[in-house]
Amino acid sequence: MFSEKYVNARLDPKRHYMKLLSINVGLPREIQWRENTVRTSIFKEPVSSRVRVGKLNLDGDQQSDLSVHGGIDKAVYAYPSEHYAFWHQELPGTDLPWGIFGENFTTQGLLEDAVHIGDRLRAGSAEFVVTQPRMPCFKLGIRFGRPDMVKRFHHSGRTGYYLAVLKEGEVAVDDPLEFIARDEHGVTVDDVINLYMTDAANQDLLRRVSELPALPEGWRGYFRKRLLEPDV
Repeated sequence: MFSEKYVNARLDPKRHYMKLLSINVGLPREIQWRENTVRTSIFKEPVSSRVRVGKLNLDGDQQSDLSVHGGIDKAVYAYPSEHYAFWHQELPGTDLPWGIFGENFTTQGLLEDAVHIGDRLRAGSAEFVVTQPRMPCFKLGIRFGRPDMVKRFHHSGRTGYYLAVLKEGEVAVDDPLEFIARDEHGVTVDDVINLYMTDAANQDLLRRVSELPALPEGWRGYFRKRLLEPDV
């Protein structure tokens, strides 16, 4: 069933306007999954008050496994609200409230094909830089109660993206999102996703991405290896 907020967003005549539709936070919890106890922060809930943005996360939010989640380069996860229509078709009958993908920011007007790695954004009094796409772990499957969800998410290409915090501040629902600066290298989040998933033959893009300053070193190292060993 479509959430009321989702329906209202679809009917919004200012759909092109870039803003925060929802701010979602969650603290670690332990749940049972396949006879194991798993600690996860994938369960996010929307908040209505202004939220403080720190260098590592939002107030009321905390990553569970810092070896793979969080840190400076992955302080805030943004997911375009426009993708929810696709998922309603893919997962009929599934309730899809804002934040179900584990995102901190459910955004409007900022899709992966229009956002560059290294772009600087402002929301409220906080400033951010786009760092990388999101590659989820098995905990996304826990959130949806279906083990195939991670594979579906990857194949969809609808990954969202992580933000590093350049300037701490506060944000609230309906705050405009605006570009402070566009990265001069012109590599979109979609470019990185496509390169990671399928496009190893694009040597020029591999080279550009492997040298992209705003992309974290782990990603650049991976693409350097692909550049040297295209069949890897």
